[in-house]
Amino acid sequence: MPEKPKFSLRRAQAKDDPIIHRLIHQERLNPRGIDLPRFIVAVDLQGNVIGCGQVKLHPGRIRELASLVVRKDWRGKGVARVLINHLIAQHPGELYLTCRAKLEPFYQGFGFTSISPNEMPANFRRMYRLINGFF
Repeated sequence: MPEKPKFSLRRAQAKDDPIIHRLIHQERLNPRGIDLPRFIVAVDLQGNVIGCGQVKLHPGRIRELASLVVRKDWRGKGVARVLINHLIAQHPGELYLTCRAKLEPFYQGFGFTSISPNEMPANFRRMYRLINGFF
């Protein structure tokens, strides 16, 4: 049985900011709302950031699992799973997520479900309508 890759999680530090921005930009994720103190990063044994994620705060005390990205060379090694489980454990209760359709099955494994626009909090509903051309 192959050895599992070794990595750990920690709170993001100021030195991680450019790396987090680069990862988010490379994956074409929404760069708005990046708040370094909310980020958790996964680091390899040498201390290199290999993934990150945060829970964004929205008006009305709405929380969103966001900015989750893992470096391509570390994908499929459990990094995202560990990050998600950690963030969910740190933020119990209602947590929203916006993701690409092809990732829905992955996130369903963590208990996330698809909801209709009418079930979305107002700010998510506005964004959904903007993206999908509904006014």
